[in-house]
Amino acid sequence: MNGNRYLLDTNAIIALLKKDSKLIQLLVRADWVGISIISQIEFLAFSGLSEVDKQLFQQFLQRVEVIDLDRKNTSLIEKIILIREQYRLKLPDSIIVAMTLQNSAQLITRDAQLRKVEELTIIDW
Repeated sequence: MNGNRYLLDTNAIIALLKKDSKLIQLLVRADWVGISIISQIEFLAFSGLSEVDKQLFQQFLQRVEVIDLDRKNTSLIEKIILIREQYRLKLPDSIIVAMTLQNSAQLITRDAQLRKVEELTIIDW
């Protein structure tokens, strides 16, 4: 697994937009940074967002790859189902984990629940 490929969970996105220095240092060396469409929705659905937060997030989206759900991507869908069944994660977490694995990335998150996915490399900054 390439150590410079990262998928950011929603909590990492929030920390990054708050200018968390440790997270910024980690991502400076990244070859690839992605987020799930799930994290994009979770972030934008947060009720406390200001217009400045929304604008900052839009700028952030220009610098990362947003991974979509596509019904034609059967390998991703199968991986989501397998992870959900095997680890009993919530569906949004299963999607994020599957997208991380499919993109040969490490997941940057503080969600301790996801540590039970054995094949996943997690970075808790």
